[in-house]
Amino acid sequence: MSTAEIDRAMGFAPDYDSPVPYMARTRAYYQAIGYDPYRWAHYRDVPFTPFTRKLSESRIGLITTAAPYDPAKGDQGPGAPYNSGAKFYEPYSGDTAADHDLRISHIGYDRKHTTATDCNSWFPLPLLRAAVKAGRIKELSPRFHGAPTNRSHRHTVEIDCPELVQRCQEDGVDAVILVPNCPVCHQTCSLVARALEAAGIPTVIMGCAKDIVEHCGVPRFLFSDFPPGQQRRQAA
Repeated sequence: MSTAEIDRAMGFAPDYDSPVPYMARTRAYYQAIGYDPYRWAHYRDVPFTPFTRKLSESRIGLITTAAPYDPAKGDQGPGAPYNSGAKFYEPYSGDTAADHDLRISHIGYDRKHTTATDCNSWFPLPLLRAAVKAGRIKELSPRFHGAPTNRSHRHTVEIDCPELVQRCQEDGVDAVILVPNCPVCHQTCSLVARALEAAGIPTVIMGCAKDIVEHCGVPRFLFSDFPPGQQRRQAA
């Protein structure tokens, strides 16, 4: 009996019907261009802070890996080619009461299967405002924060994570939502989430690179099986 026949008889999903193996694909990519395989962050223990408040009584923070639009930095529109010139290398913050134009041309999202036209998929501030208005969330943090997608684990863990933890503490958040947008973004947000949890701030990552997030180790992950750049809107 063939595999397909067994699947039909048993009601199994086919082998290809599984999360995209981002870690393996990234390793293969680096090897193909002459670099050593990329070392993904991996921990055995996971810091965990219980979320003891109701959302309707909580102040929620937001961390994204999207970059502020700068017209001087080339094409950053929907479907733009990868634009390393639009990257940022230090955490930044913005007023959640204001509107912002954040984009994702600086990262490796799925440019074939997503249009990158809905900013809520990488920066769901409008959706969070709607949740506040509907009474699902008490309030938003006065600031949102941008986490740079450094490939250096040491820089992220020793420099960016402490800075983002301090800013969230200053904001008095009860919990933080983190929104990654590419494979390395998922690792960055996982490392930041671990630091926040260790500091007593509950977190949830909304993403699609399941293998990267679980390999790093975080306590809460909302998985959406959509290409990077469109999954959060679908999940919402």
